[in-house]
Amino acid sequence: MLNEKEKSGISKRMRRICGQINGIDKMIDDGRYCVDILQQIMAARAALNQVALIIIESHTKSCVVNAIKENRTDEAVEELMEVLSKFTK
Repeated sequence: MLNEKEKSGISKRMRRICGQINGIDKMIDDGRYCVDILQQIMAARAALNQVALIIIESHTKSCVVNAIKENRTDEAVEELMEVLSKFTK
């Protein structure tokens, strides 16, 4: 589970990403050079990946650790691996 500091940091990052997405939309409307648009899309994807990594780290340090303490290790590891597998596609 995310703590308040993590939530605040993620919220700031998400607002920045929303700005990037809106900027990309404007670039398309303005007929900007395709390569410039693609570079901004890559930057937005990278920013989203960083948010996901923060959440994965928090989940591992809290939920997975708690599950291990409660003798639900296999279940927690299987769930984490499933999420990571989907994340890396």
